[in-house]
This record gives sequence, C-alpha cells and structure tokens, in this order.
Amino acid sequence: MGTVVDDAASVEFHAFFERHYAELSRLAHLLTGESDAADDLAADALLALWHRWDRVRAADHPAAYARGVVANLARTRIRSAVRERRRIALFWSQREEKVENPDVAGVVDVQEALRRLPFRKRACVVLRHAFDLSEKDTALALGVSVGTVKSQTSKGMAELQRLLGPQNAPLKVHAAMARTGDAGGRDR
Repeated sequence: MGTVVDDAASVEFHAFFERHYAELSRLAHLLTGESDAADDLAADALLALWHRWDRVRAADHPAAYARGVVANLARTRIRSAVRERRRIALFWSQREEKVENPDVAGVVDVQEALRRLPFRKRACVVLRHAFDLSEKDTALALGVSVGTVKSQTSKGMAELQRLLGPQNAPLKVHAAMARTGDAGGRDR
C-alpha cells in the first residue's frame, strides 16, 4: 500500500508519461534513424526517469531533462552500433575472396543448420571455426567470458553434429565456412 506522497508522485509521473512519451519516441527516432528502436529508447528513458522521479520533478525543466536522457541513450546505442559494424568489417576483411569448386550442397546444409542455432551458440561456432579466433578473442568480440565461449561452442557443435549427422560434422562446418567465406550467421 503506497503512501499519499507515493501515490501523488505516481499520478504526476503518469501524466508526464502521457504528455511526453510520443515526443521522446520521435526524438529517439530522429537521433538514431531507427524507428524500431525509438519506442524502446523512449521507454528506457522514462524508466530511468521514474527511478529518479523525485529529482526530475524538482528540476526546472523536467521535459528538457527527459530529452537529455533520450539523447544519452541514443548516443550509447549509436556508439554500440558503430563498434559492432567495425567488428563485422574486421571479420569480413579477413576472409578469402575467391574459392575454387565450393561444395554448394554442403555449404547450404551448414548454413541452414547454423540458422537453427540460437544466436550466441551460432556466433561462438562461427567466430571459432570460420574466423579461427581464439577463445579469448571470441569472448572479447561477443562481450562474454571465455568459459561462456567454451560452453556455447561445445554445445553449438554438438547441436550441429546432431543436425548434420555424426560423421565429421566439425570438419564439414569448418570446410563449408572456409570455402565460401560466408559464415551463415547473418539473419536475413
């Protein structure tokens, strides 16, 4: 059961939310250029504001404060996207451009099997086997621990072995990805 002060703050925040949510979402869209992310950023900003609502409502311009929070979240999202693009560019720049006589059926099978893996397992398998990254480098690229890389790679390879058949699944995966340079890890 909330106090009168808590209820008043809740009512006040709800009114602020109703009045400014659309504006904050529009701001997020214009800053990031991503309509899908705009609502999420606005919601994240309003959640952060709710956690600091006593400070926000005491501010001279609460809407300006809210716009600043959205701008900071958008900046963080853009920086994260830029880092991700750099990682991807680095990985793709290391691949071979021309492949002689690729096993197209094998490549298609491996790509389909990879698409069926959850993202983290797929990413670990692809980075370890297609890009020959060390466990440490894979962990760094994915922002996880080395133990997670070991576990997810092992589980991913076991799942691929189940999907592709037990005979030489690791060799099929490595060879198929090395032949095409396309790790199949991209969602279309």
